[in-house]
Amino acid sequence: MTIAFFSDVHGNLPALEAVLADIDQRRPDMVFCLGDLVGYAPWPNEVINEIRRRGIPTLAGNYDQGIGLNSSECGCAYKTDAEKTLGAQSIAFTNHAVGTDERRYLRFLPKHLRVEFQEEPTTISLLMVHGSPRRINEYLFEDRPEQSFRRILEEANADILLFGHTHKPYHRTFAYEYEGQLRHRHALNIGSVGKPKDGDPRAAYQLLHFDSTTSLTEPQGLRSELIRVAYDVEKAARAVEASPLPNAYADMLRHAY
Repeated sequence: MTIAFFSDVHGNLPALEAVLADIDQRRPDMVFCLGDLVGYAPWPNEVINEIRRRGIPTLAGNYDQGIGLNSSECGCAYKTDAEKTLGAQSIAFTNHAVGTDERRYLRFLPKHLRVEFQEEPTTISLLMVHGSPRRINEYLFEDRPEQSFRRILEEANADILLFGHTHKPYHRTFAYEYEGQLRHRHALNIGSVGKPKDGDPRAAYQLLHFDSTTSLTEPQGLRSELIRVAYDVEKAARAVEASPLPNAYADMLRHAY
């Protein structure tokens, strides 16, 4: 079985279309979206409606939550006054652009999704969140101390935790002892479809492959595959520049920061 996970589309329809075309070609058994459909790019309604048309199970991201509530706050951790100014323009544009039905959809999206595998290929609890199990807008960066990550995974009762929000993909593994046996928990940031921040402007999504070799007793017992998909970044960037959104967001698409 193969499951596809993607997140952080942020209103970037060309990136979403490219990722969905790639997913269609690979034909995974299930597809999930971990939120932040809107913000920073000029296609919020188109993105929402494509997700709805396909019936993809989707979580609320912090930006989705803000727009769903018609709030001027997106729960974003802007660090400078310049970032805050740009962010205020983005959420104002998105609140103005999003339709009534689309806003209602965002407002009632769930915050967590859990998938349980029993016995085959092995007993696994897989938890999907946007930011962290604790807060929708908590950033789980790759350099978070191991002890903190262990505590989060244990409290969430998750063998596999999948999340987005930072727009920087990675896969970390943590060993622990259970009933005298060494087991492993996995934390995977699945990256961003529409606004990567890892220096690679291609859209990103994650595949997990489950088969007879899947095991929690070995550190390499879970096979993950980060997929990068090229799309017309310049088309998306020029659309940002042609919209009321700040031109700075076009440059961020071109250079993935």
